[in-house]
Amino acid sequence: MSDHTHPLRPLGGKLFTRAIYLFAPFAAICGLLIVKRLVMGMGDVTALNGGYPWGVWISFDLLVGTGFACGGWALAWAVYVFNRGDYHDLVRPALLASLFGYGLGGLSITIDLGRYWNVPHFLMPGYFNTNSVLFETAACMTIYIGIMSLEMLPALLERLGWQRPLRKLNRVMFIFISIGALLPCMHQSSMGSLMMIAGYKVYPLWQSYEFLPLFSVLTAFLMGFSIVIFEGSLLRASATFTADETPLFSKLSRVIKALLWIFVVLRVGEIIWRGKAGLVLAGNGYSWLFITELALFILPLLILHSASLCRSPRALFLCALSVLLGAAMWRIDYSLIAFDPGNGYHYFPTASELLISIGFVAIEVVAYILIIRLLPILPANAAPVEVKP
Repeated sequence: MSDHTHPLRPLGGKLFTRAIYLFAPFAAICGLLIVKRLVMGMGDVTALNGGYPWGVWISFDLLVGTGFACGGWALAWAVYVFNRGDYHDLVRPALLASLFGYGLGGLSITIDLGRYWNVPHFLMPGYFNTNSVLFETAACMTIYIGIMSLEMLPALLERLGWQRPLRKLNRVMFIFISIGALLPCMHQSSMGSLMMIAGYKVYPLWQSYEFLPLFSVLTAFLMGFSIVIFEGSLLRASATFTADETPLFSKLSRVIKALLWIFVVLRVGEIIWRGKAGLVLAGNGYSWLFITELALFILPLLILHSASLCRSPRALFLCALSVLLGAAMWRIDYSLIAFDPGNGYHYFPTASELLISIGFVAIEVVAYILIIRLLPILPANAAPVEVKP
């Protein structure tokens, strides 16, 4: 993880910026509400019920959050599996965001458990349920978070100047990278499998017994490559990072275009194959959700087929944003909005649930800003500034 095209270094600058002051209160509120949930019980904070045991913490914080956190994994495939070394400078920033995204996704699972004090049982072999999709998802995510922590460890060792342990770690890093490239393929597909058992309770436009795991993996790759462009564009727009990475983003957009074609063809093909085309034209809320979701995937395809727009930073940012929104919408739709348990059950997240979800995003933003200022994450062509409180 240390052999980058350009040397990496801490960004520096003031630690407590406007962004920190803006997001820190939401992070603090999130922490207080989590304590309230753990002490007072889930019913005091959420609107979950017998029909909807999973709510926004799973649909958004876990499914969408870990999808947005796939940047490091997607780039690992590009750099280490397909040997595209020109993307190497993008790996560490994406990996840092992935670590926070998966870590907070794991936290959302913990607070979503009714009897959270039984979490240690998950680590005890006598309690392993190897036939459970949830067990496979939780096991892979836990190991993957540990793997990403080890992959980020060189940044800390470089900052401390501990060269000997850094060299030893780099000798075996290929093992961790290989495992890290494999694990998300497993748990991301399992996240699609979770709703297969819901059967008819998921609206037919989203229920697909053959393709849900594949769609989940494809959207993970799409979100992973798109979040790299999205975050890189924001860093450049904020003048935090001065390097022009548009040529790299333009190359990544070709991968996104190919994956988009695969996803759209399979998505529409499954609808036609299963005779569900009439539901698309039904004119109800579900049909409009599907049309909006599909439009968010088609818009980037139209842009990416223009040679001039593929080199435009604004067009690439728009493509990345559209893909992220479309993939996030698909994951929320199949796991929550298109799910109807029947028997009169209804669910809408409480203010506390929403504030916890917003707080997770705030925690990630605050932590990301602080760490890129303190540790060597970004290439050295960002302007050096002395770190100040």
